[in-house]
Amino acid sequence: MPVLSRVFKLTLAYPWRAAASLAMAVVCTLLVLVLPTVTKVLVDEVMDKGRRELLFSTAALGIGAIALRQLLFTLRTYGNNALEQRLIHDLRSALYDKLQRLPIKWFDTNSSGEIMSRVASDVPTTDRVIVETIDQAIPAVLQFLIMAGWMFFHSWELTLVTLAPLPVIGLITSIYSKRSEPRWRESSEASADLNALLHDNLAGIRQIKAYTVEPEALDRFDAASRRAGEKHMRVMKGQAIVWPGVSLLAESGIILMLGCGAWWVLEGKMEKGLPLAFLVAWGFLFDPISRINTLVQIYMGGKVAAKRVFDILDLPDESNLTEGSRPAAFTGRVVFDKAGFSYDPESPAVKDISLVAEPGMTVALVGPTGAGKSTLLNLLTRFYETSEGEIRLDGHPIKSLSKEWLRDHTGYVTQESFLFNSSLRDNLLLAKAGASDAEIWAALESANATTFVRELPDQLDTVAGERGVRFSGGEKQRLSIARALLKNPPLLLLDEATSALDNETERLVQQALETLRADRTSFVIAHRLSTVRDADLICVLEDGRLVEQGRHEELLARGGLYSRLCEASIRG
Repeated sequence: MPVLSRVFKLTLAYPWRAAASLAMAVVCTLLVLVLPTVTKVLVDEVMDKGRRELLFSTAALGIGAIALRQLLFTLRTYGNNALEQRLIHDLRSALYDKLQRLPIKWFDTNSSGEIMSRVASDVPTTDRVIVETIDQAIPAVLQFLIMAGWMFFHSWELTLVTLAPLPVIGLITSIYSKRSEPRWRESSEASADLNALLHDNLAGIRQIKAYTVEPEALDRFDAASRRAGEKHMRVMKGQAIVWPGVSLLAESGIILMLGCGAWWVLEGKMEKGLPLAFLVAWGFLFDPISRINTLVQIYMGGKVAAKRVFDILDLPDESNLTEGSRPAAFTGRVVFDKAGFSYDPESPAVKDISLVAEPGMTVALVGPTGAGKSTLLNLLTRFYETSEGEIRLDGHPIKSLSKEWLRDHTGYVTQESFLFNSSLRDNLLLAKAGASDAEIWAALESANATTFVRELPDQLDTVAGERGVRFSGGEKQRLSIARALLKNPPLLLLDEATSALDNETERLVQQALETLRADRTSFVIAHRLSTVRDADLICVLEDGRLVEQGRHEELLARGGLYSRLCEASIRG
């Protein structure tokens, strides 16, 4: 109930829409009284007593009630769908906003397919509970109570006979609801796992084809699909057993009611129109019971989905995302003071890192794979937080700064050049909203990307495709560099930014980067000697520790790890 109560609180944003839908549902429910009443009048007054003058007016009343119910039903259907879409939009936007405010570490342990399942599937399932409650559950309860009251008013004896199966039905549905929730949860989780696997396979379709592992991929998908089907069938198995039994009990009330009614008519205890009116009323009385199956499915599915959605919404935001100091200026002085960080407490990724980068300096980070170079850049952007020591920017502890401010003043080109499935213009405007086309072309020129972009039929309006699939690795790398150039930040981070470029293109981009680095602090990760030899400071890392630092010539003369790396590079 705490989960469902949070779901229903979502309607507070649209109280009038919810109230209007509920009011129409109540009116529709009240109109069901007309039909059994009309039946009783037509049998007892018109047919038995020959009151012809009541025939047309009574029939017109019945037809008018039906017409009004259908009109209100049409309005309710449209209104409820509009309300549902607004609720879905609000909850989906809130969930997406929350995802953007979660720390990077959370995404390291949660698959994209699982997250997509919660946004695309669980949100509509959650909000469906609200709409069905307003449209079905509350009117069903009112309809049952109103019709039961009408029946009690005309014959309490016949009403008790009609309702005799009800306690057993209530017991069965209560037991089933409690036992079905774990099955619904397992079914939902299996479907989410299937979506996650599908997302991963589609994202890695080129690798699957390149290594000709289509049969193995199909086997994994078949296994996940089969598991999802089996979990769903466990839910359906319970329904297949329970609901026919419920229908049997409910419909047995018809026979009991008609049998007792016929006997009492023969005994002269009631007019024969009353059992017929009760027969009509029975349909409206047990109509809510016939909806239990559907409503229980919606409630169980909605409860499980809502918990999955609220599990994310209840997570703490990334700390200092908007809070923290925002210095008026940032010259670019960066100090690592015995900084350390570990993904696993047993094995630190970097430890005891101390270095100073003065404004305008280029700091090159070199070392074997896994030495901790990319981790240092992640600490500078605060994707991860130092677990020991500290980092200071212009004398300010980095943890005291707003992450939003910090990232606004940082340009970051990662190893994997990512382009969104939108136009090149939109991809570049991520760096500087409102930049003119002239500024965009200038950034492309500096990144040596102008030639191939101008050759595109739509130039800046060209859609990059999913993950930039329309461009080669080198082209994507240059577009990413152009994006960083357009941002023009005081702190520049380049993580293997030229790794996908051929020698000639790398030379041209290096010229642009040298001009760019002249007025800002830059941290550069690269394996190629040509990329780091002119750096103001070269920091050599090994096993997460800073083992050497100095300029190119100094480090070569020492004959240490840097010298060995250079020799290996030359031999390569």
